[in-house]
Amino acid sequence: MKKEILKGWKAATPVALGYIPLGLAFGIMAAQQGLTWVDVFFLSLLVYAGSAQFIASAMIAANASAIAIIGTTFLVNLRHMLMSASLSPLLKHLSTGSLALISLEITDETYAAGYPEASTGKASKWFYFALNNLAHGSWIACTVLGCLLGNSISDPQKWGLDFALPAMFIGLIFTQLKGKSDILVSLAAGILSVVLVFLLKDNFNIIVATVLAATLGAWLDK
Repeated sequence: MKKEILKGWKAATPVALGYIPLGLAFGIMAAQQGLTWVDVFFLSLLVYAGSAQFIASAMIAANASAIAIIGTTFLVNLRHMLMSASLSPLLKHLSTGSLALISLEITDETYAAGYPEASTGKASKWFYFALNNLAHGSWIACTVLGCLLGNSISDPQKWGLDFALPAMFIGLIFTQLKGKSDILVSLAAGILSVVLVFLLKDNFNIIVATVLAATLGAWLDK
């Protein structure tokens, strides 16, 4: 068990470090939008999704209805269902209770950090519990700290905090590159997204590039 916990903490370390600037940026922005540290704490504890929390905070500040906020964050987080579906056959040796706890903690980052271990078909519940607890704890601590700092940092972009999320994903993707096909798919996704941004609106370039690159990856695997 100890070995698996240490392995989980090791996998979570880049995620936890990446959450520092991103969590601080969210907390500072939330404070400027009128949320208290208690609000931020429960958002990070119960929602635990960076993009959804940024959206929810802005909607709360704009006095949007509860139904609108819940509906919007639900749609934004639907991608987690796909992540859970891709992990379920790899973690079928775990109990239903363990799978439920693991699924509650899935984020883009923990999915990417844990997938290499899950793909072996031998990932333990202790690995995932350690991975998720360290990542989630880091996110909560950083967002609350950012909120407590409040308006002391008036311009997060000045410090590059707005680039925290892309930087973290760039770091995570390099840990997933195991062969030529992985590199080719990654390059294809990036190039397609940049090209399509001039042709499509509302971030649809990301969705289309992802689908096309994933299709390329499936074809290469066959």
